[in-house]
Amino acid sequence: MSSIAERSQKLVAAYLEKQAAANGQTSSADPLNIGQAFLEMTAKMIGDPTRLMQSQLALWQDYMQLWQNASKRFLGEEEVPPMVAPDTGDRRFKDPAWEENYVFDFIKQSYLLTARWMQSTVHEVEGLDAKTAQKVDFYTRQFVDAMAPSNFVMTNPEVLRATVESGGENLVKGLENLLSDLERGKGKLAIKMTDMDAFKVGENIATAPGKVVFQNDLMQLLQFSPTTEEVHRRPLLIVPPWINKYYILDLREKNSFIRWAVAQGLTVFVISWVNPDEDMAQKSFEDYMLEGPLAALGAIEKATGEKEVNAIGYCIGGTLMAATLAYMTAKKDERIKSITYFTTMVDFAEAGELSVFIDEEQLHTLESMMDEKGYLDGSAMATTFNMLRANDLIWSFVVNNYLLGKEPFPFDLLYWNSDSTRLPAKMHSFYLRKCYQENKLVEPGGVKLGGVKIDLRTVKTPTYILSAKDDHIAPWKSTYAATQLYEGPVKFVLSGSGHIAGVVNPPAAQKYCYWTNSRKPKSPDKWLESATQHPGSWWTDWAEWVGKQGGGKVPARVPGDGKLKAIEDAPGSYVKVTLK
Repeated sequence: MSSIAERSQKLVAAYLEKQAAANGQTSSADPLNIGQAFLEMTAKMIGDPTRLMQSQLALWQDYMQLWQNASKRFLGEEEVPPMVAPDTGDRRFKDPAWEENYVFDFIKQSYLLTARWMQSTVHEVEGLDAKTAQKVDFYTRQFVDAMAPSNFVMTNPEVLRATVESGGENLVKGLENLLSDLERGKGKLAIKMTDMDAFKVGENIATAPGKVVFQNDLMQLLQFSPTTEEVHRRPLLIVPPWINKYYILDLREKNSFIRWAVAQGLTVFVISWVNPDEDMAQKSFEDYMLEGPLAALGAIEKATGEKEVNAIGYCIGGTLMAATLAYMTAKKDERIKSITYFTTMVDFAEAGELSVFIDEEQLHTLESMMDEKGYLDGSAMATTFNMLRANDLIWSFVVNNYLLGKEPFPFDLLYWNSDSTRLPAKMHSFYLRKCYQENKLVEPGGVKLGGVKIDLRTVKTPTYILSAKDDHIAPWKSTYAATQLYEGPVKFVLSGSGHIAGVVNPPAAQKYCYWTNSRKPKSPDKWLESATQHPGSWWTDWAEWVGKQGGGKVPARVPGDGKLKAIEDAPGSYVKVTLK
């Protein structure tokens, strides 16, 4: 406890010093612009007192019924049906005591009733504009999730049991974990999601054999070693998001999309983006196009002698590739013969809950921060994504690490998720404003790159669009809009699960499912109604599709054997740069 007190004192002093400095630099006391949204909601709610009173009365009646049910259980009656139950996938209440013990069952149901009442009451307020209503809904859910009884010592049966059994050792250990996370975050809470010492890039994660064959300021180009005697003539270029690192597609041997693609007879090239610092503050979205995929195409031709390629763009990497294809179309450049998009938005009209973070006030605050540093710190973006699934990616770790005093489990996906990257100020401001705020990319000529007015409607390249049904970052109904946009043939496929697991789903795992449909109605709901569901991974479906775009077979190419010599072994040095 003495050690904890000493560390706490240092952290508090550092925090106060940092807050004082921050208050002198910014005039915004509400950087997320939440206050005004809730003021508007409150005004509308008070303006309809009858509806508010009816809502309060309904909650009171639910409480009375719940109290009666709890009394019956207390008196020994066993068959008392619950008034409300958690969702099937809600892991907060998995401990048997939440059902078997009438006290904890009462606490659980009381919380669920209040949460349901609060969210429905806020949601039903009339007269709010769509963006304000979305923001109020989102932050109400954040509050509701934070107030769950599972997040507190005295109302979580698993934590209470651990506290009694260990004599409180779990809480002391949990406090040590909390202080360690604050120290690691330099005063900000950086929740440890996995054992960060269990993985090392290039040793037991990101291990697909290959070479770096080209590099510039923004990226290294990796070429992976073949495992088949013959390969498709057209190489495959993968353009991952630069919000995270490329090795989401090469976590470990059993779930590596890159290894699997190589085994299908593809010559695989992957862009590994740099982790930028303040010196790259002026790198633009246009620079990412010119020094990213366009530079990679030239390098691939030198490495293999082949001009024509098939390409994949993942998330923002896909958004970049859509713009690049429109640019190339205007330049009459036909080197990309097919394009696959993983969970990619190009029409941001319905961008989902990420839109909550995009308004003029928040953008102004964000740009002020980026102007000072020259980049957006990767932890800021990570926090935003985590808030979209707060119970799984925030509160579950609060309970495990701080209340139960346990160490998080080693998990490759969460290691990757914690290995954040920075974003250059100029590029990120352009992306947020032109895509999320103004939705200019989908507008013909709304965006100009390399002196070319971008028009996605001109793209005739055969297209495979892969979206994920439970995606919180690129909602599948938003990504579906692209099917009505491109001029060329488009195949839309919907996978089960979310933004990452829906993509990284090897066939051997036999998990989830996917849907296909030869038709492309305007409505995504209509598409799903008539779609065919298939068990397992969409990877095999894509392999068949991309195989038809392969351009015949040639002897396998070894990295470094062409005009581009190997610079270093994969995964290269860029991917190993971590945030300080």
